[in-house]
Amino acid sequence: MAIWSGRLYLLIFIFFSFGLQAQIETKKKTFISRNPAKIKEDKNTLALYDLYNKGEEKKAYKKGHSILKSGTVENRVLARTNLLLAYYFNKRAIIDSSIYYTHQALKFNTAVNDSLKSRLFSLGYNLLAINYKKRGLLNESKKWHLKGIEASQKYNETNLFYTHTHGLAQTYSELGDYDNALKLFKQCLEYKDDNEIILGSYINIGDIYSKLKDYDNANIFYKKGKVLCEKTNNNQGRVIVLLGLGENYQLQNKSQEALKMFQEALAIADKSELNQLSIVSRSSIGDTYISLKKYNEAKLIFSEALQKSVYFGLLQNQSYIYDELRKIAIQQDDYKSAYSFFEKSTHIKDSINNLQKIKEINELEVKYKTAQKQKEIEALKFENEARKLTLANQEEAIKNMILQEEISKKNNENTILAFQNSSNKKRNEIALLKKDQQLKALEINQQKKMRWFTVIAFLVLLIPIMGLLFQYYKRFKVQRLLNIKQAEVSSQKIDGILKEQELELIKASIRGQDKERKRISQELHDSIGGNLAAIKLQVNHLNASDFSTIQRISLQLDETYQQVRNLSHTLLPKKFSQNNFLEVLESYLKNISEASKIKISYIPYPKKEINELDENIQIEVFKIIQELLTNTIKHAKASEVEIQLNYIENILNVMFEDNGIGFETKNNSKGIGFINLENRIKKLNGSFAIDSKLKRGSIFNIEIPIAEPKPKTKIKGIDLKNQLDELKSN
Repeated sequence: MAIWSGRLYLLIFIFFSFGLQAQIETKKKTFISRNPAKIKEDKNTLALYDLYNKGEEKKAYKKGHSILKSGTVENRVLARTNLLLAYYFNKRAIIDSSIYYTHQALKFNTAVNDSLKSRLFSLGYNLLAINYKKRGLLNESKKWHLKGIEASQKYNETNLFYTHTHGLAQTYSELGDYDNALKLFKQCLEYKDDNEIILGSYINIGDIYSKLKDYDNANIFYKKGKVLCEKTNNNQGRVIVLLGLGENYQLQNKSQEALKMFQEALAIADKSELNQLSIVSRSSIGDTYISLKKYNEAKLIFSEALQKSVYFGLLQNQSYIYDELRKIAIQQDDYKSAYSFFEKSTHIKDSINNLQKIKEINELEVKYKTAQKQKEIEALKFENEARKLTLANQEEAIKNMILQEEISKKNNENTILAFQNSSNKKRNEIALLKKDQQLKALEINQQKKMRWFTVIAFLVLLIPIMGLLFQYYKRFKVQRLLNIKQAEVSSQKIDGILKEQELELIKASIRGQDKERKRISQELHDSIGGNLAAIKLQVNHLNASDFSTIQRISLQLDETYQQVRNLSHTLLPKKFSQNNFLEVLESYLKNISEASKIKISYIPYPKKEINELDENIQIEVFKIIQELLTNTIKHAKASEVEIQLNYIENILNVMFEDNGIGFETKNNSKGIGFINLENRIKKLNGSFAIDSKLKRGSIFNIEIPIAEPKPKTKIKGIDLKNQLDELKSN
């Protein structure tokens, strides 16, 4: 059977809790030697991890997100906060986000010089290996585990060494290298300081023995794992052990016992929000249904698993499910569907291979660029050496020149002494020549004064002219800038007017809906209510012999029915009656995004439950989002908006975030928009919080409690039809 291919990534969750907790404990030891100024920020990081380990993961995520947004913390705090967010998304099988935040953590960690640097690198490598394993990129996962082993050995991190050893053994197992896998797993059992590693080793050894058809040994290790799970209250481990036992039963053709194990595993996985284990549990149940020839039940459970796999982007699981659906289609002689499932599975497998190839190409490109950089560095070194040599030669040449000048100076002094004797003879001749030169100098000075006077007169005239030209240039430049500013302001005003017109059209539509509701209410009261009151009076005074009255009442009932029918077709809002709530909201956001040029991302979860909410709540939530968008477009100057709708445990959470200019919440006076927002939220018995600062955008967090729906009770009243029938018969 092909059961085992459906259990790819089964044990990737084993290391979530121990990785975080181990990090916390190590930090506590390190803080003793630090100065007080740095302890405060690290305590904030510790608080995040404490929240996460206590099960308050959403709070930890929100605080971590706020720390990253602040932009005022040290690199080591940024590194550890990003790592926490990576763990958060990994647990929820949001692989892309987890990989992104892990790389961010490693990037900031390169600039850190404290003693925790090596531990965080090793934790990051482990998380990357787990994420790539989820994607089905086993060779990539193997690479990160080997890097982690190298780092942990270098810095004597025993716990992380066994963590990566366990992960590498898992990768060997999934690649089919069972000998190396068993060797490494049994090596991990020697490490008694970590229950998670021991549990993972028990389960994986059981899996390998089961694959090798050694079912007795497999059960021994599964049962050891089960005992340890019960002892440590580990739900993830419980699910994995149950899946292992179920598959062991399945391989022994004990389908009913296997089905019981798989269903128990699914219940725990769904309750604990273990998304990928939930997918694996459903796949295992589907395999069992196939073996029992319950093909319709198998298709249903596989469809659920496929929906979750697509939502979380798990390619390996998708490929496996399509293969199983193809088998079912063949058994039901539905060869068209079988071929379609085959094509989809092949496409996904090709995508996985392409991702692996792209990764290899990128690595080669990095190596090439590194080699080129090294060449450039060597060339620069050579050039610097050449420059040093040239400078040395120049200095030597300068020294020689100075020496030559000194020699020349000495020679000149000797020549001057030689000529002093002969110069005395010519002094008389020079005295006569001086008189002639003085006369000529007086003439030259007179000519110079005339020239200077001419130049000064010219400058006196030129300077005012240059001043006037400069002033004209300044005025021209200022006027040009003013024209540009006026054009920009006019453009902004036009954009603002267009946006306000668009918003007013949308608001007018909603006001029209409210007006229509009032009209219908009035119509019901005046027309239908009057008719029913008349009928009631007539029925109270009805005699059995008055058949014409009975006929008249029947006609009035028909009229009333027709009026009710006509009004039912005019009930509002039509949007929500014709489409589900999330589709209407998505259409509205798309229109706003196109009209305002704002990029709007919109994430609802779970869609089905949100669409089933009471219509009044849906309308109010729609108007709340509408009000927030209106304020953002008018005041925030944002280019991006992110909206999240989450319905968990009877709480509807609306997270609205923009990247606009922000505002100071303490000093901000409440306008009409905020007052309307508060009133709507109070109407729903909800609460909200605002996180905003100047130049940092704004976050609105709204929580609305959703009451459990009450069972509808049938209203007792007069059965007019039966009474009329009785009168007719009498």
